[in-house]
Amino acid sequence: MDENHREDIERCELLRVHEDIVREVNARMPEEEMLYDLAELFKVFGDSTRIKILYVLLQSEMCVCDIASILRLSQSAISHQLRVLKQSQLVKYRREGKTVLYSLADGHVQTILDQGLNHIQE
Repeated sequence: MDENHREDIERCELLRVHEDIVREVNARMPEEEMLYDLAELFKVFGDSTRIKILYVLLQSEMCVCDIASILRLSQSAISHQLRVLKQSQLVKYRREGKTVLYSLADGHVQTILDQGLNHIQE
């Protein structure tokens, strides 16, 4: 595409606003707070250690020690990232005696990971 054609595509000369389309899109837009929350959720996926933890938990429910061993990171580093993932409601935990076991919060987490991976593999 030559430079002149690209400029024509990027430039929007407001000769006429398509009010019906604008009204319809505005009616379907989520509320500002929901869009903010969505942006915050996607920020959580912006850390490769957290992504690795989520993929590990796709395989099995695990304790911090097991996750740290698999990822070759300190238990402290894993605990910190699990805290972020819990706050974002991406992982949950349960106690079994003295052991705390972590797992994915629900099926949506796997769907998000699967969709993201599919997108980058296209």
